[in-house]
Amino acid sequence: MRASDAYGDLMALDRPVVETREAAARLGTSLSNASRILRASDDAGLVRQIRKGLWALDPNLDPFVVAPYLTAPFPAYISLWSALAHHDMIEQIPGSVFVVSLDRARKIRTALGWFSVHHVTPELFTGFDGSPDTGYVATPEKALFDSVYVRAPRGGRAYFPELSLPSGFDETRIETWIARIAQPRLRTLVAREMKASIAQASRAT
Repeated sequence: MRASDAYGDLMALDRPVVETREAAARLGTSLSNASRILRASDDAGLVRQIRKGLWALDPNLDPFVVAPYLTAPFPAYISLWSALAHHDMIEQIPGSVFVVSLDRARKIRTALGWFSVHHVTPELFTGFDGSPDTGYVATPEKALFDSVYVRAPRGGRAYFPELSLPSGFDETRIETWIARIAQPRLRTLVAREMKASIAQASRAT
């Protein structure tokens, strides 16, 4: 099978990222042959290997779209410093893509760069928008909450130089998530650090 023919068949899956085993099932071939076809498609510039066994059907795929495929079967969304930068709340562009997931905390190296995965409990896995085609990204409020929350258990303080809160920033949403933190000590730490972070931030007019 030619790479171009295989690519057309894989596009019928209507998803931006596929695993080698999914490609094999779609093409009706073995894993080894599917891997060979995908490598040939990569050489032809049709697809891009993200990491072993995982392929982007668009060589220029936005890294934000990839996160849930890296943590599967656990869901994930872009948050922390990546989402803060996305919403123009900070000026720095993070060197890694920061991800929040129900998966365990870890760092994942890919052809698109490093992904830093941070764990939250199911009660706090909320506060994001998006779609499989564009990626899921935390709202401004949740991006700030997550940035404080992931550091609080270690006693770390989240430092946000020149933090800017966008128009319409709703602090009551943050209060809702703080109330969902089960451990009293952690809830107190997050509330204190969140208050300090918001107090030192500027606000869009």
